[in-house]
Amino acid sequence: MGDLELQQYLFDLQGYLVIENVLTPTEVATLNQLIDQQNLPTPDKQLRFGGAAGSAPVGPGFLAWGQPFCNLLDHLTIMPILRFQLGDCFRLDRIYGIRMCQGMPRGHLHADYGATSPTSKARSGEYHHFGVNEIHNGFTVVAWSLADAGPEYGGFCCIPGSHKSNFKLPQQISNEPAQASCVVIPSAPAGSAVLFSEALTHGTAAWHGEHQRRTLLYKYCVSHTAWSARRVSRPDNVRLTPRQQILFSEPADPYRFFPSLFEDVEDGSKK
Repeated sequence: MGDLELQQYLFDLQGYLVIENVLTPTEVATLNQLIDQQNLPTPDKQLRFGGAAGSAPVGPGFLAWGQPFCNLLDHLTIMPILRFQLGDCFRLDRIYGIRMCQGMPRGHLHADYGATSPTSKARSGEYHHFGVNEIHNGFTVVAWSLADAGPEYGGFCCIPGSHKSNFKLPQQISNEPAQASCVVIPSAPAGSAVLFSEALTHGTAAWHGEHQRRTLLYKYCVSHTAWSARRVSRPDNVRLTPRQQILFSEPADPYRFFPSLFEDVEDGSKK
């Protein structure tokens, strides 16, 4: 899919977008080899990796494991999509990886923003008007698939269009998402990039594949917001381009205190 207008339409419509064949088999193999070299605990003992306590790192996380991880920060394929979602000024907010092995159970459906978020004022079964100052689409995730994922295996799942919903997720869908026709598991072969809004109701489906699920998540937000006080820091052992360096900036007002990632900035991607 190379038509940016089509990508924009589908992302707006669905709340997520899958782009296949972004990474070559060689690039996927290299990233997997670098992960293997870390001697991580088995997935059933540690689902997440690449950050402090398996979550958002205080430090560089898996970015310190080599240049290939940093190459994904501003990959040419994802930057135009992030631009029409977040504007010209956005920052890297969080990173972590996910591994799963056969038989691992599903996670819960959730959304960090919008009507289903934990801080939403919406009540179940009642219509809710979003406040004009409430952020519900200012965070976008790029999930890099390093192993085949999809309906036959498991992995990322979501409710398409739920980022625009004015109603909380009904408990019956939350309890039994596998039985709900509105919950889909998009096909994401190794080398794919799955982009989705954090306002989208999403989760992790049970893993049925004989191979290990491996996904790298890079989470971006508009420049003046942040998920928490924790920060991902630049890796000391990798040389970053000017644009990649901007992604590690502290939260600040766009343009006035946070520069554009697209104007007069060297393109940091070699892809």
